[in-house]
Amino acid sequence: MTGMPDADVLIIGAGPVGLLAALDLSSRGVSAIVVETRDFLEPPNVKCNHVASRTMESLRRLGIAAEVRAAGLPADYPQDVAFRTSLTGIELSRIPIPASGERYTATVGPDTTWATPEPPHRINQTFLEPILARRAAAAPGVTLLNRTRFHSFAQDEDGVTATISDLDGENERTLRARYLIGADGGRSAVRKQIGATLSGDPVLQHVQSTCIRAPHLYGLMSAEEPRAWGYYTFNPRRVGHVYAIDGTGTFLVHTYLSPEEAEDPGSVDRDAAIRAILGVEEDFSYEVVSKEDWVARRLLADRFRDGRVFIAGDACHLWVPFAGFGMNAGIADVLNLTWLLGARIAGWAEERILEAYQAERRPITEQVSHFAMSHQQKLAKPGLPAALEEEGAEGDDARRAFGVAVHDLNEPQFAAAGLNYGYSYDASPIIRYDGGTAPGYTMGTYSPSTVPGCRAPHLRLEDGASLYDLLSPGYTAVCARGAQVDVLAAAAELRGIPFSAVEVARLPAEYEHPITLVRQDQTVVWRGAAPTAPEAAALWELLRGAV
Repeated sequence: MTGMPDADVLIIGAGPVGLLAALDLSSRGVSAIVVETRDFLEPPNVKCNHVASRTMESLRRLGIAAEVRAAGLPADYPQDVAFRTSLTGIELSRIPIPASGERYTATVGPDTTWATPEPPHRINQTFLEPILARRAAAAPGVTLLNRTRFHSFAQDEDGVTATISDLDGENERTLRARYLIGADGGRSAVRKQIGATLSGDPVLQHVQSTCIRAPHLYGLMSAEEPRAWGYYTFNPRRVGHVYAIDGTGTFLVHTYLSPEEAEDPGSVDRDAAIRAILGVEEDFSYEVVSKEDWVARRLLADRFRDGRVFIAGDACHLWVPFAGFGMNAGIADVLNLTWLLGARIAGWAEERILEAYQAERRPITEQVSHFAMSHQQKLAKPGLPAALEEEGAEGDDARRAFGVAVHDLNEPQFAAAGLNYGYSYDASPIIRYDGGTAPGYTMGTYSPSTVPGCRAPHLRLEDGASLYDLLSPGYTAVCARGAQVDVLAAAAELRGIPFSAVEVARLPAEYEHPITLVRQDQTVVWRGAAPTAPEAAALWELLRGAV
């Protein structure tokens, strides 16, 4: 690069995706500048209420998981999902999810048996993002430029030059970096400038979202049922969702409009819809904190990269926020990318390693978008029984059957083991495939496998340590006792590739080979017996993008 760059990587957007990109790059000794239009610590609108298990595993690696888990709802507040006729009405069924204070010890709930050091956590983005921003501001090599507007970029064979200014357009100037990441949301200027286009399903449903403050609402709910993080309400007047934001009286209410109402969304009485969802009369008072009308979509960019410029998160995919994986998929995108960029900037990987980003992440985000859309379509037509609100045996029977149905339909999205752990990269240029077939990818189910491209199955070592805590910044050989990894280690050292080995006294059955080679992001990249020197050399050349 001609002259010294201002940073190795320029990141446009300081939401969770952009901030975690900066934090991960910092952990690799890579400098980053983050450009954001909002003030430092200016909270976002209430949205994205879920940090997935795999995201929590990444936060654990970065030393943030404990702080995130301590934020949001009170430590003793259940993170259950309750299905009711209205928020203050009759409970139909419930998915139990432990409170954050019980997360590592609870045994009741569909996600309490998952093989992970970090279960999921329900926390609104309004609490999550400031944690990440404060961490990024203190991270070595990270510079936050708040109240700063990104205008455009130009790239050449050595780097990217971006034009920025103060928020009011004054003080226009340029920044120079080796690479640029657009984490600038659904209206991404970076996406538009690389010529990527979104396609898919532009309109799935119209939604009115209203954040309200109503501390006295809890007093109107049945004292026989514990509080819940999420409430799905079903009645003939309105179907909606309510999420507890702080556990003290702030709620986010989603009103889902019918296809007929969607033709004129402005005609829908917002207050009447909220009251129907809450199950309260005209004399009930609440404060509107914020409101937003939005359209549920399923859109995916045709490409995630142009040369030295990449897009991640909402900049390259938008979908219905069912299963809570919009933000989490974006975080998975960018941490995949920052690992690749870190390898390249460290010098042990070739430029071609960066081709793996789109090859790995685009197919997965497309699959997740279809899962979310399919779930939205099922919920859009719940088929309410006529006797749902009737008294007596007929009403009891209707509520019991409907409660079972909505529980079974929704458990896979609120305990989405498949979306967390079940995806696999089946066409990556930096994975050595061996003909093995990965288990099928679903929303709710996960079958551990060491087929290359899959997530390395979690295990605890004899001393109780998590395997994931022992993964090196590059590659780790998970091996049976006595397995020979000297040749692999020597070939890695020759190329400057970070490598370590973890010997396991008794490997689980899923680890079918003496040696399983795992990337830091837990992806299996190769498995087999001790390779010869030529085999090891060829393997590392593939993994570092030299082939």
